[in-house]
Amino acid sequence: MVEDSEVFIGLDVSKDSHAVAVAEGGRDGEVRSHGEIGSDAASVRRFVRKLDRPGLRLRFCYEAGPTGYGLKRLIDEMGHECAVIAPSLIPRRPGERVKTNLRDAVKLARLYRAGELTEIWTSDEAHEAMRDLVRAREAAVKDRTRKRQEIRSFLLRIGKVYPGKKAWGTKYFKWLHDLSLAWPAHVAVLHEMILAESQCRERVARLDQAIEDALLDWHLAPEVDLIAAVTFMVEVGDVRRFETPRQLMAYLGLVPSERSTGDTVRRGGITKTGNARVRRVLAESAWTYRYPARVGKKAYFATRHMPEAVRDTAWKAQARLTKRYRALVARGKRSTVAITAVARELVGFMWAIARMQPEGS
Repeated sequence: MVEDSEVFIGLDVSKDSHAVAVAEGGRDGEVRSHGEIGSDAASVRRFVRKLDRPGLRLRFCYEAGPTGYGLKRLIDEMGHECAVIAPSLIPRRPGERVKTNLRDAVKLARLYRAGELTEIWTSDEAHEAMRDLVRAREAAVKDRTRKRQEIRSFLLRIGKVYPGKKAWGTKYFKWLHDLSLAWPAHVAVLHEMILAESQCRERVARLDQAIEDALLDWHLAPEVDLIAAVTFMVEVGDVRRFETPRQLMAYLGLVPSERSTGDTVRRGGITKTGNARVRRVLAESAWTYRYPARVGKKAYFATRHMPEAVRDTAWKAQARLTKRYRALVARGKRSTVAITAVARELVGFMWAIARMQPEGS
C-alpha cells in the first residue's frame, strides 16, 4: 500500500453475517469481494484489525436498515470512518437483474470510492432511544385509530348512529355504554371493541407521560414542547447541519418538484422525499393555523420556561402563518394546498428556533 492511502470497504449487513468488499483508492484501484464475516462485535473487530495498516485510511459504509447504527458506532470507536448510506439514493442501473449480498457489497465499495453515495445523519444512543419512544407512541395512536374505525363500522352496519356532533368524548362513551342491542352476540362484540379501544387509549396516555418524563433528561428538551415538535426533533436530529431553512424544506420533501428544459419551466406537487412522519405531523400542526393567533392557557404554562427569543419567534410564526393561510384561501387555493404551504413555512420557523440552542448542548 502507498503511504497515506485510503481503502473503501462496502458492507452488506444482515442479522447473522455481513458481506464485505474492498475497493483500493484511486480510479483504477482494484475492487474485490472479501467474502462474509460474522455480525457479532468480535468478528467485526477482528476484520477491522486485519485490514488496518500504518498510514492507511479505512473508510467503511453500509446501507441504513433494520440493524440500526450499532455497527457504525463500533467502527467509530475503533478510530475509523463509517458512513451509513441512504438506500433510496443509491444509483441503480436499469438492466440489473441479479442481486446478491456480495454483489451489493462490491457495488457499495465502488460507489463510495466514486463519491456517488449519500450519507445520512446518525444519532447517538440517547437520541435514538427518544426516537423509539416517539415512534412507539405513533404506533399506539394508529392502533387506537383502527380500533375506533372498527367500532364506527360495526355501529353503522347494525344501524346505530351517534346523534351528537363530536365523537370519542365523554358523552360519546356514555352513549356507547348505554346502547341497547337486540342480540347477545352484538353485545359481546361491542363490549370487546370498547375494551380494545380503551386499552389503546390508555397505552397512548402512558407513552405521552413517558415522553414528557424523558424530556427532562434530553439535551434537546429546551427546543421542544408538543408531541409534534418532539417528533420533528427526534426524526430530523441535528438541525444545525442545514445551513438554510430551504435545505431543510427540501430534505423533508416540502418543496415543489420541477421538470424544466430549455426555456420551459414546469413545477408540480411537492417532492415528498425524506421522512414521511415529519411531513405528516407538520401537516397536522399546520391545520391549527386556520384559526386566529392566540396563546391558550395550556400553551402559556407549557412555554413560559422557554427563552424569550423562542417565545417571540413562536408568536411571530402564529401571526404570520394564520395570515398566510387566510391569504391563500382567499386567492382560491384549495385548503390542502394552503396547508402544505403553511407547513413549509412552519419548517422555517422551527429551523430558526432549533438553531437558538447553544452549540454543543
